[in-house]
Amino acid sequence: MTITSTSRGTDEHALVELQRVHGRALLHFLLGLTYGDRQRAEDLLQETLVRAWQHPEAFDGPHESMRPWLFTVGRRLAIDARRSRLARPTEVHDGVLESTAAAGDLTERSAAALDVREAVRALSPEHRAVLVQIYFRGLSVNEAAEVLGIPAGTVKSRSYYALRVLGRRLPGYGSSSPSSSSSLESASSDGASATSR
Repeated sequence: MTITSTSRGTDEHALVELQRVHGRALLHFLLGLTYGDRQRAEDLLQETLVRAWQHPEAFDGPHESMRPWLFTVGRRLAIDARRSRLARPTEVHDGVLESTAAAGDLTERSAAALDVREAVRALSPEHRAVLVQIYFRGLSVNEAAEVLGIPAGTVKSRSYYALRVLGRRLPGYGSSSPSSSSSLESASSDGASATSR
């Protein structure tokens, strides 16, 4: 293929011939690099041909065919395009913003945390120790009993009564509370009558 150089780049007739000879193979190659995204592959094909037009010296390379040069340029363009897409933040449209839950008011959360701390501090040391073992450290009743050196029934009883005190001190924590709170209360009520406070 005879390539002539103009002041702007490669002869346009040579580019038409280049696309006719190598375009289909290059597009197939780029489709593989873009995971079958035809629009991106076609954009990369056009950009590769623009690079060939900008660099007429590539036609004078050591290879008989331009295909290796085109594939190398196309692959590098695909890699650059992917990196630039990954570096950009994801665009968010109004539908996503409307369906995203609003962040909770930090002031309200802080106040609730302070209320819980105050209510837990008001418990007797024995009741507080049981709650710490079961609900904050995640131990089972038997494990808490072993750590505290008391019978399992006493752990259940203290847990039950501690939750009742918290229910009175914390609005919304008692019987009208979410299922997680009521399940904690019901889990500890099994042994509530087994021992006294």
